Amino acid sequence: MPPKLLDDHVRFRYPASDDVVAVLLDCDPVIAGSRELTLVDDHWELALPRPDLQRIEYRFTVTRTLPMGIGMETVLDPDNPVTVETAFGSRSVMEMPGYAVPSWLSAPAVAGTLTPMALEGETTDDVPVTVWAPEGTEGRPLPLLLVHDGPEYDQLASIIQFSAAKIAAGELPPHRVALTHPVLRDAWYSGSPKYLRTIAGQGISRLHEHGPIDGPVVVMGASLGGLTALLVGMLDVPEIGGVFSQSGSFFQARHDGQESDYKYFGRISRRVQEIIDTRETDRPLRIGMTCGALEENAANNRDMAAALRRAGHDVTHTEVADLHNYTAWRDALDPHLTQVLRDLWGNAQG
Repeated sequence: MPPKLLDDHVRFRYPASDDVVAVLLDCDPVIAGSRELTLVDDHWELALPRPDLQRIEYRFTVTRTLPMGIGMETVLDPDNPVTVETAFGSRSVMEMPGYAVPSWLSAPAVAGTLTPMALEGETTDDVPVTVWAPEGTEGRPLPLLLVHDGPEYDQLASIIQFSAAKIAAGELPPHRVALTHPVLRDAWYSGSPKYLRTIAGQGISRLHEHGPIDGPVVVMGASLGGLTALLVGMLDVPEIGGVFSQSGSFFQARHDGQESDYKYFGRISRRVQEIIDTRETDRPLRIGMTCGALEENAANNRDMAAALRRAGHDVTHTEVADLHNYTAWRDALDPHLTQVLRDLWGNAQG
């Protein structure tokens, strides 16, 4: 039986069999409650206190007796057909009453073309980029949205469909979307000066040569990509006018001790502190931020939003009822990214 919301808890069940000796719920550690299911008649059962979330992504870790001893495997819920692909594989999903996928996912969308290219700069490896553009706009000056982790943002959060649907609806003007590929993600997306200069300098120049850029460039990303989008925006590059960061990894020692063993924690936390300590800016940006209210990055995102506002940037910061995953980021694109882009670019009618 799929999970069910019962008053103040969510009931999870897993079918019992002679070889199953234990079952644990595998879900985000920020969700409170026990993970151990109890054997009740013909099934294993757990009552999880209802979290303040619209969705729960989960799996089961099942311990079985095998001919050679005891074995463990992590599996999807066999009784729940609702699943999602994530950056870490498939997950079963429990959707709370009232949850709905964004309407733009199935809305009419303009056709477009994809062009692969490479950005050369200071990084040892070139930065691969795939540029999407609406059909019939070749050579035409258009606004540009530059997306870190671009392939995953498209595969798991449908960023091209978002742009194509908003263009078709007249909510956004025709624009290009540059999907950057994270070849050396940890090294590049952790405040690497060479990477930041490659994207903001030679990278934007190369993208402008490919398709003329009209209006302020908007840089976006999630998690480490959200940090990197902001760091690109902080460079003194007049072409960049906006940033959209989702669940940005704005690590600080006082909030993120659990990340202190991460190889690039020191570099990230130093750069974050520099931004938080900045009291004013000569180049205000339009910055949109979203973050799950319960996720580990919530506190450092609140600090960053407050600091950016204090420095004079135009900031909107929204906490959502989901966690650190691409579906949460997809569901928050509209209206939050839509508004950032409209503030900078207008709509199809200008």
